[in-house]
Amino acid sequence: MPDFQGSFASVDTVVESPIDIYNHNIETVPSLYRSVRPGGNYARSLDVIRHAKGTSRRLGKPMYTKAGVMLGLGETNEQLLEVLRDLRRVECDILTLGQYLRPSADHIPVARYVPPAEFAELKTAALAMGFHHVESGPLVRSSYHAWEHVAAN
Repeated sequence: MPDFQGSFASVDTVVESPIDIYNHNIETVPSLYRSVRPGGNYARSLDVIRHAKGTSRRLGKPMYTKAGVMLGLGETNEQLLEVLRDLRRVECDILTLGQYLRPSADHIPVARYVPPAEFAELKTAALAMGFHHVESGPLVRSSYHAWEHVAAN
């Protein structure tokens, strides 16, 4: 889902529909937001996830929240861990971490290719923070094994 430019009424419309998971991707760390998501706003994205979870709770509707983050854009490990902590603070349940791959020459170049061992370490850290399900690896994408996210929870 997009951030709907902060329109919580739009978020509510989606939450009220027959869905099991509300996904809004954070994509990157706050310091890179302007270059990676020029129309986005990090705090607004967190607010959208928080609001979706709150609406589902208010409606008595069981629903997971999910976010995805791309790695290799120039973020530091500490910045990334802070994003994960922020996501848990807004009760994000499911997380995907994948390698950013430049879709075209018009897009931001890859700053670094993250080794699989670092993805494994991040998965362990995310699970320790309380995420219910984490997919973490170079080829992981936002909908990676999406059916397993619900089955595992």
